[in-house]
Amino acid sequence: MTTVLRVVLILMSLLVGVVMLRKIRHSKAQIEDAMFWMFFSLLLILFSVFPKAATWLSKLVGTMSTANFIFLLIIFLLLVKSFSMSMRISQLETRVKELVQRIAMEDHELKKRVSFEEKEETDQRIEKRDEE
Repeated sequence: MTTVLRVVLILMSLLVGVVMLRKIRHSKAQIEDAMFWMFFSLLLILFSVFPKAATWLSKLVGTMSTANFIFLLIIFLLLVKSFSMSMRISQLETRVKELVQRIAMEDHELKKRVSFEEKEETDQRIEKRDEE
């Protein structure tokens, strides 16, 4: 792995770590998401500091160069993250739909109850007026 690639990996990993820590501090990121990105940046730092580990894994996987292995690993991890985010979004959309339906049903029941009570009040007023 070239020195330039190692330096870029370390700098970008540190930048990701700093950004994620700031997002957590300002409550703009959930801990689960931040943990993925912190793990991701730690992995890149490990490969940058110990390039022989990346070279060994590269040979084990069968890629032509260590840089290709690093890029392949990054792409794979980002695809896994994208899939998990798609699953979470799908679950949230289903939950939102269920909540909207529940609110609509409760609103409908409330309107029926209010209109029934108003009708009873009106009937009672008419009876009182008729009695007088």
